[in-house]
Amino acid sequence: MYIDKVKKEMKIPEKVRIFDTTLRDGEQTPGVAITPDEKIRIAKRLDRLGVDVIEVGFPASSLGEQKAAREIKGLGLNAQVCGLARVLQEDLDAALDSDVDYIHTFIGTSPLHREYKLHMNQEEILTKSVEAVEYIKDHGIIAEFSAEDATRTEFDFLKNIYTAVEDAGADVINVPDTVGVMVPAAMRQLVNDLKNVINIPISVHCHDDFGLAVANSLAAVEAGAQQVHATINGLGERAGNTSLEEVVMALMATYGVKTNITTELLVGTSELVSRITGVKMPPNKAIVGENAFAHEAGIHVHGVLQKAETYEPMKPEMVGHTRRIVMGKHTGARAIRSKLDDYDIEMDENQFCSLYDQVKKLGDKGKMITDADLQALAETVLGKPKEEKVKLEGFTVMTGDNVLPTATVKLNMDGKIKTAAKTGVGPVDAAINAIQDLVRETADIELKEYHIEAITGGTNALAEVFVIMADGEGNSATGRSTVEDVVMASVEAVLDAINKILIAR
Repeated sequence: MYIDKVKKEMKIPEKVRIFDTTLRDGEQTPGVAITPDEKIRIAKRLDRLGVDVIEVGFPASSLGEQKAAREIKGLGLNAQVCGLARVLQEDLDAALDSDVDYIHTFIGTSPLHREYKLHMNQEEILTKSVEAVEYIKDHGIIAEFSAEDATRTEFDFLKNIYTAVEDAGADVINVPDTVGVMVPAAMRQLVNDLKNVINIPISVHCHDDFGLAVANSLAAVEAGAQQVHATINGLGERAGNTSLEEVVMALMATYGVKTNITTELLVGTSELVSRITGVKMPPNKAIVGENAFAHEAGIHVHGVLQKAETYEPMKPEMVGHTRRIVMGKHTGARAIRSKLDDYDIEMDENQFCSLYDQVKKLGDKGKMITDADLQALAETVLGKPKEEKVKLEGFTVMTGDNVLPTATVKLNMDGKIKTAAKTGVGPVDAAINAIQDLVRETADIELKEYHIEAITGGTNALAEVFVIMADGEGNSATGRSTVEDVVMASVEAVLDAINKILIAR
């Protein structure tokens, strides 16, 4: 592949560390508030997932943050437990009091931050940064330093501050694209230039304001960055952060870079974080979305069934997902036959054609056919009699708040068209009364049992109706129908049972 040729020109490390900030930056997602107990649940799952560092919060912001950090540290996790701190004495002490073994300290460095937020000059910022790193190292703690808004900071000052904190003992420097303004080529060049003057590992923290967080993080790795900050589901302020699941799978599957992540746990971790935060993932979310491995179009399904790699860049099992063949208007015959094989349902060609037509008609109406829908439709088709002595030519129903429910039914009975109108307690009752009235001239057949069930949720769910009919001669038969209209399903089920009885007679 062409990418293999390009990779030879990159400085890609063999392994990349994953610094997870779901519990800190991810919690800053508008509307999200994670309780200490919930933080512990997520931290345990992140540790199982295999992240290298868990940034558990900003201890100086509240006593609850400090308590959660201490409790998470007390779990004895494999991951390093990190607290965020500004380059302020009180912030650093709050992090130290939380017993974390890793402190991520930061200060704004861009002209915008210097002038409008900090009201400090370059020398003051550099001095405070060095003092903060020295203070952390004096306490025997791992120190990571971030120049906030690094990507909008003059390179000479950025170089000076990073080399100064490296000399002060920093273990990692982090390059934040704080408002997501970088493009991959620029991020690659920036990290490359920093690698020429920095000897300690370089990390990146990218925001997704222009949808480039993952791309920028990967570009940084191409230039030799050895650590990536990320959040589960890409949670974070504004448009969010680098999506952990996306960057990990891209590193592994596309670049061949190792991480400590157990990828099979990605979907489960995503779902846990989604439930706790209340932030639901769009179905087309890469890697973990409901549709990430779903196929409907006939051409795609055909290819996937023959060789999954034709339309899947990775196996769904690699991330804890499952392949889904979705039934709809784009579904081909091969997909339906494959589903029937899964259910061990056998059909002759006429029965299959009938089922295929129903799926297509429902798809044209905007209905998505679930597995349960398809099974119910198949059972209905398989249960139909080979011939129909009574055929439906049409029916109408009238109902309402101040109207007596009335149904008019037109049947073809052995070539003769007959019509009847009856009332009932509701439209279904009225329609069945009209059918029984017409059939009574031929055979005294009555409804004995009636059951209705919505196959799936929603107002557009398919209705499955099951009935038992019997005549005065001891003949009985079941009838079944599955369509989107309750009255139609009832009429078809009743006629299905009636035809079986008439054939038996």
